[in-house]
Amino acid sequence: MVKRDIRIPVSQQPLVVDKPKDTSTIGGMVSIQINEKKVSVPFGTTILEACKQNQIHIPTLCHHPDLCIAGVCRICVVDVEGMRTLQTACSFPVTTPIRINTSTPMVRKARRHIIDLLLSEHYGECYSCFRNGNCELQALAKEYGVDGYTFGHTDKPGREVDKSSASVIRDMSKCVLCKRCVRTCIDLQEVGVLEAIDRGHETHIGTFLDKPLADVICINCGQCINRCPTAALRANDPSDEIWNAIDNPKKHVIIQTAPSPRAAIGEEFGVEPGHSFTGELNTALRRIGFDKVFDTNFTADLTIIEEGTELLNRLKKVIVDKDESVKLPQFTSCSPGWVKFIEHFYPEYLDYLSTAKSPQQMFGAIMKTFYAKEAGIDPADIVTVALMPCAAKKFECNRPEMTASGYKDIDYGLTTREMAKMIKEAGIHLPEMPKSHFDEPFGDASGAGLIFGATGGVMEAALRTVYELVTGREVPFDNLVIEPCRGFDGVKQASVKLEKCVEKFKFLEGVELKFVVAHGTANAKKVMEMLRRGELNDVHFVEIMACPGGCLGGGGQPIPTNIDIRKKRAEAIYEEEKSLPVRKSHENPHINYIYEKFLTEGPCGHLSHKLLHTHYTKRGKYIS
Repeated sequence: MVKRDIRIPVSQQPLVVDKPKDTSTIGGMVSIQINEKKVSVPFGTTILEACKQNQIHIPTLCHHPDLCIAGVCRICVVDVEGMRTLQTACSFPVTTPIRINTSTPMVRKARRHIIDLLLSEHYGECYSCFRNGNCELQALAKEYGVDGYTFGHTDKPGREVDKSSASVIRDMSKCVLCKRCVRTCIDLQEVGVLEAIDRGHETHIGTFLDKPLADVICINCGQCINRCPTAALRANDPSDEIWNAIDNPKKHVIIQTAPSPRAAIGEEFGVEPGHSFTGELNTALRRIGFDKVFDTNFTADLTIIEEGTELLNRLKKVIVDKDESVKLPQFTSCSPGWVKFIEHFYPEYLDYLSTAKSPQQMFGAIMKTFYAKEAGIDPADIVTVALMPCAAKKFECNRPEMTASGYKDIDYGLTTREMAKMIKEAGIHLPEMPKSHFDEPFGDASGAGLIFGATGGVMEAALRTVYELVTGREVPFDNLVIEPCRGFDGVKQASVKLEKCVEKFKFLEGVELKFVVAHGTANAKKVMEMLRRGELNDVHFVEIMACPGGCLGGGGQPIPTNIDIRKKRAEAIYEEEKSLPVRKSHENPHINYIYEKFLTEGPCGHLSHKLLHTHYTKRGKYIS
């Protein structure tokens, strides 16, 4: 759940000039004047919100719609008549009738000086900066006509760039101390890796004891990157290595693309959020030089079969065998940020995690075993690239246990932003590309795999398959749309009753299959505390995604992001899913083929456990 606390230090609270004589205005509407316009706003509305509602522009830097209010950058200052000093619009709640001026000479001069001061300590130049053209500080400098360095400009980096993490690079020489990353990490995700350290001109954003990011409890989600206004934070970009592999004639370079990047990458080319570019992206990737373009949704279907089978096995062991060592509810394990979160904060509950790998990692294992054999290619010559919405996927593919194929299963993880950069580098404008299909045999996937990209999608996909396997009937929701799984509430809980079960699953007759869906690790923490208090004892299955909104709000997605943008990306995914001929994972013919020809012992069999499940964890024995 996104926090919207207004935390204003006493020293920054506005000085009330005129106390309202009529206390009935409290909780009601307040009449104010903004420039020459008289308006009424709800009691407690900030000046910034009041101006937005009335199409009056006020520049901001530290403010972000996903985060609590800080009021630290002072860019949004306005003149409130009767106040001794200028006030920050983002943190000034309207509680009494006031008159506001948003562009007086004093206001404009103050904003300009603030920008000049920020630039004086901002190391580097814009031309070689990866945020060039999408930097909020750069945009403000242009908006206020900054054409020089009034207060000088630093010619040396203040701190060494931290490249220790597989996912996130920190360059504090470009930090403007807006504390968005701090609020993201503490409030939005409740991880707490970053904090403001020291005071005065020595203030900087750092980690515990200023240790490298790889040595602290960072979960690699990359949400801090998505809210940083400058280039102080960025993803660890492997595109140069990928170009080298593409240019090497000895290498067979495969790329898999996840649904969330396809629903968002158009934003990097100036397209409004809410449009999917799956077909256009396939064409662009072939023109770049990838030998094969496959669909991650294929192994999302495979994940559903493996994870769903594991759930049914656990239920049998608990209900029929009375095995007290088997843990319920079963938690999903396809979000690497969530997996790292539970490893850091709740390691005693690791046995509750499904052992199934994520679709990304399953894909790599299949590519360097089954596909390599079928195509007659030495797996040592196969380079696997994953286009993902997630910064944590970079960490995941480098985990030591992700080598079940005998090789590194996934060689490189690319974010949506990095993929867009490679496409532009190749001289391609994505929206102009003709559409084309994925390559066979890993191009046909179900709609269930597609909706993995939105929060609740894994649960919805799993229920479509598990319910039908158990009862022999489709899940009892209109057009397979399981509404309780959808939406952006932080924690959702619902159930579906299992009736008229087939003979194999008679032990589940009458069971109320209860499930929980949560997104963002702040909400994951709520779920884990519910588990700790014993409030999930009757729940069977839990989906958790580390990022707000699920994968479509991942740390590798286009910047900016907010709730409205995430909703539009979700709409694009759900709209695309409606048109697919197969919408249940177990009905994907290519999934059935791979079990028939390769994973011949079936789901959760010996070979599938070796390739598709994790092994180097503290999760105990496998359930088979």
